[in-house]
Amino acid sequence: MQTTFLDTSIEFLKGVGTHRAELLRKELNVYTFKDLLQFYPFRYVDKTKFYKVKDVNSDLAYVQLRGKIVGIKLQGEKRKLRCVATFLDDTGKLELIWFQGAKWFADNIQPNGTSEYVVFGKPAEFKGKFNIAHPEIDPVSAENTTLASSLQAVYNSTEKLKQRASLDSKGIARLIKSMLSMPNYRIDETLSESIIGRYQMMSRAEAMKQIHFPQNAEMLKKAEFRLKFEELFFIQLKLLKQKGLRETTTRGYVFSQVGDFFNTFYNHHLPFQLTNAQKRVIKEIRMDMGNGKQMNRLLQGDVGSGKTLVALMNMLIAMDNGFQTCLMAPTEILANQHFQTISELLAEQNIVVGLLTGSKKTKHRNALHAQLQSGEMHILIGTHALLEDEVKFKNLGLVVIDEQHRFGVAQRAKMWAKNIQPPHVLIMSATPIPRTLAMTLYGDLDVSTIDEMPPGRKAIQTIHRFDTHRDRVFGFMREQIALGRQIYVVYPLIKESEKMDYKDLMDGYESIARAFPAPGYQVSIVHGQMKAEAKDFEMQRFVKGETHIMVATTVIEVGVNVPNASVMVIESAERFGLSQLHQLRGRVGRGAEQSYCILMTSFKLSAEGRLRMDTMVRTNDGFEIAEVDLKLRGPGDMAGTTQSGVLDLAIADLAKDAQLLYAARNLVAELLTDDINLTKPENAAIAAQYQRSMKTGTNWSRIS
Repeated sequence: MQTTFLDTSIEFLKGVGTHRAELLRKELNVYTFKDLLQFYPFRYVDKTKFYKVKDVNSDLAYVQLRGKIVGIKLQGEKRKLRCVATFLDDTGKLELIWFQGAKWFADNIQPNGTSEYVVFGKPAEFKGKFNIAHPEIDPVSAENTTLASSLQAVYNSTEKLKQRASLDSKGIARLIKSMLSMPNYRIDETLSESIIGRYQMMSRAEAMKQIHFPQNAEMLKKAEFRLKFEELFFIQLKLLKQKGLRETTTRGYVFSQVGDFFNTFYNHHLPFQLTNAQKRVIKEIRMDMGNGKQMNRLLQGDVGSGKTLVALMNMLIAMDNGFQTCLMAPTEILANQHFQTISELLAEQNIVVGLLTGSKKTKHRNALHAQLQSGEMHILIGTHALLEDEVKFKNLGLVVIDEQHRFGVAQRAKMWAKNIQPPHVLIMSATPIPRTLAMTLYGDLDVSTIDEMPPGRKAIQTIHRFDTHRDRVFGFMREQIALGRQIYVVYPLIKESEKMDYKDLMDGYESIARAFPAPGYQVSIVHGQMKAEAKDFEMQRFVKGETHIMVATTVIEVGVNVPNASVMVIESAERFGLSQLHQLRGRVGRGAEQSYCILMTSFKLSAEGRLRMDTMVRTNDGFEIAEVDLKLRGPGDMAGTTQSGVLDLAIADLAKDAQLLYAARNLVAELLTDDINLTKPENAAIAAQYQRSMKTGTNWSRIS
């Protein structure tokens, strides 16, 4: 295969060489000309405006000044040496300060009061005087006065690149400019003429030029539109092609019967009336499992919306058609919870439900394997242990995966390799996913959403309290215990500081034990450093109502269902993300009584921390919370560590570019309806780019 211009190794770019190339690879993942070209600026500074010294204030993000240096000196000793220059224009003066490279600046700046300089940086105030630390400074020349008429790109760099290769933002810009000016520089078009015409886009080559060296704000906006649209377009093309391929080539078991298992449960053992949303979703899944195609569906809904019941009822349909089913959960606690819930719901029916986790003994496993292979076992619930090669089913027809973001793609793929013909797959997520994220992470799946809570559930009241109000909170806890309620008190657990968190937890436990002394009150404690048996013992005490307060880390985030627990106190709530706060809040509000979530924070809150607390107090809607979380944390963090790399978008932003994503997906759907294999001549550029992206790009499909 012939190497194209953009495939050229970065070391062959003028000004790079072996040393810089190695650093660019290690620090920025820049291996080729293409990687450098797609290393987009993270912001732009407007150098069209010049300020006067008299107009400078610390509220301004950046200022550009033109004037003279009338004094320069070195201050401090060797390691704390700094260069201080006095800058002057016709309205006043301020100080310029350099803490790094102080001697170089002192030697190279002319403090003669006649040479003019252009200075750019962030102003700050110190003891009533303004200064700019580490400003950019250039002598006034014809070149930089011309440059000042345009927006200037700012690139991310690293300390190693700056110190070892002199590649700060300006250095990276010089490399990109060098590449763009090469005689053999060429960028092929990736979209069809009709798409470019329909959206009045600039060419790809022009967009690349304008994104790095924009003529003006309008040209930059057009370049961003073109490149963002292209990125989202090809992501959706991969996903919808994958979905279309699966639907046309992968046969699925046909579940045509709704028989005794389902009907007996529905008519005699349903614990409460289904919501309209649950009925709608059951119908969607049932239709999927009956059309002869393999189902791959995402079932999402808020905490407590009844997803498990929906999954169970579809498992009963699989059983009515002679198939086995399994449910895979990410933790032993959650697997046990599902096993208990489903066993209780099916207690009156002749259905065999099994549990397989890592802690199960060989004797138990052997008996279970025999039941599975004979077909005697209808439902198997478990953890990663279900993936083991020795776990063999007689005829697995439906796989349900709970909290799927905790499983990697390869792990999930093992489940549907358990049959010659892949079983139907239902993925459940209790973490509401913003629509843009769902369309990107799970764009090749069909999505069902339970957007209605079961009847009789009262909305949880959420209150924000500062640490100084702790006595009032303790008083409220005593009132709730007097009413017969139970309480969770949760402390953060961040891996990087487990020792500190453990100390916080133990200090909190001792504080609560003093405020709620025995024998009047019983307090239990659960954390990750306890042995599984001790942890389970303490949890069971709380479930049975033997303890009034459970002090815990986030191990209780999933898998504990105690309807009598009506208060969730979250300590150091500012250290939790929004989705985790929402998950923790969902541990209460499971009974008929009014429930409360109390967010305890220090008085010093960042603007982002305050927004998180305000959002939690304002709404119980998990989807609204997820949208705010997406804007605060970005899509990469929300996707979870098992899917790192899934959302390494080069330029698009799912929090801001929702409309662009919808437009791209609709256009791809339209394109594939007309030309499913991209064989028409007018789609040649799209087909070529699609083939390139399939060989080198991220695998955007979440289901193998």
